[in-house]
Amino acid sequence: MKIGNHSRAVGFLSRKNKVETSFILICSVFAFLFSLIFVFFPVSIYAQSVDDPNLVVEPYTEGLVNATSMAFLDSENMLVLERGGTVRLVSNGQLVEQPILKVPVNSTHVERGLLGIAVLDNTKGNKSEISTFDQGQENNNLSVLLYFTEPVISGISYSETGTQLNDTLRNRVYKYDWNNFTKTLENPTLIVDLQALPGPNHNAGKLMIGPDNLLYGMIGDLLTHKGQLQNFKDGPPPDDTSIIYRVNASDGSIPTTGNPFSTDPSNPLSKYYAYGIRNSFGITYDPITGNVWTSENGEAKYDEINLVKPGFNGGWKSVTGPISNSTNTEDDLFRIEGSYYSDPILSWFRPIGITDLEFLNSSTLGERYSNNLFAGDYNKGNLYYFELTPNRTALALPNIPDRVVDTEEEQSSIVFGDGFIHITDLETGPEDGYLYILTYNGIIYRVLPA
Repeated sequence: MKIGNHSRAVGFLSRKNKVETSFILICSVFAFLFSLIFVFFPVSIYAQSVDDPNLVVEPYTEGLVNATSMAFLDSENMLVLERGGTVRLVSNGQLVEQPILKVPVNSTHVERGLLGIAVLDNTKGNKSEISTFDQGQENNNLSVLLYFTEPVISGISYSETGTQLNDTLRNRVYKYDWNNFTKTLENPTLIVDLQALPGPNHNAGKLMIGPDNLLYGMIGDLLTHKGQLQNFKDGPPPDDTSIIYRVNASDGSIPTTGNPFSTDPSNPLSKYYAYGIRNSFGITYDPITGNVWTSENGEAKYDEINLVKPGFNGGWKSVTGPISNSTNTEDDLFRIEGSYYSDPILSWFRPIGITDLEFLNSSTLGERYSNNLFAGDYNKGNLYYFELTPNRTALALPNIPDRVVDTEEEQSSIVFGDGFIHITDLETGPEDGYLYILTYNGIIYRVLPA
């Protein structure tokens, strides 16, 4: 009896082992097949899509590391920044293996490093006309401006005015000449010199050549500054934090007209275009009106999209989101003569990590998208689309009448695309008119007709 029971037990265990072996084999096969996805399709396991059956998303290039910003040089070439200090060239969709420049940066924190880029057309003054250059020509028709957190190696450095600085870090803009023949950046010139301490957050970083051919840039509150520019009336005087600045792109000098507070270079307010900015990763201008639009990142609530005219006070740190939802009023803000406060055009009650903005200056994707606004975010990997009102001073938001996104339904009504991981930049292709999307994890996508 014992022998018979043992035999039946052995038979049962044998069948069980066969089943387990088969199961393990099947799992191994599936694991192998799944691994092939990463071999043959290494771009992303996330599916990128847009809410228009007439459009598709395709990867344009990959292999970048911690990508922060991009800018087209012409219809075939773009420069892409890696936060660690490397400038990369992408030519016809191919990432050139050898970096074209390595700048000294402090990138020990995710918001420090090589952060912003703008391309200046020295002959025609508008980056939308860059593609008209003869690409085989050796010239210095283009200048490239880079914004990065630079360590002061000796502990002593000098500002553009010759003032000695003892800071160990500075946030700076350098202008380089682009040599189209050698594909190199040459002759660096310091044109903007800003604080970087204490930080490490809220350095902002985006740069823009405006329709007036001037350089617009931003810097946040460096995390802890609490001065008049952060709307503390009795705080320290203006110190070049929490601002949008506007200067001549060739040398950083003060424009003779257009800045709201002063045109006297000796006045510390003369470079300011706006203030009261917590932090931002997005700036663009409306190709129809020339108006400047920015994104702003909230603290615990209220990410924003703002229409910024000269003298704008964004309200930080007294007001975020609509002022009607705040316990403070405009009387609580620090006022500079010529300044004004305006509510955000749109707010998110729960921050999404809004990043770049882009007016699609093209009808390639369809007339409905031409000269309307796209936005990206870091936290969710969403692409947003907005049509403007007829006077182009607001967004058409039929499903968000109070202009505050605070429900899932309202959020869904403005999402145009998803599946992107950490969007950091948006650009319109200068010749094809496609929408290009840069992600921090090193992939550039583009949206194009199906």
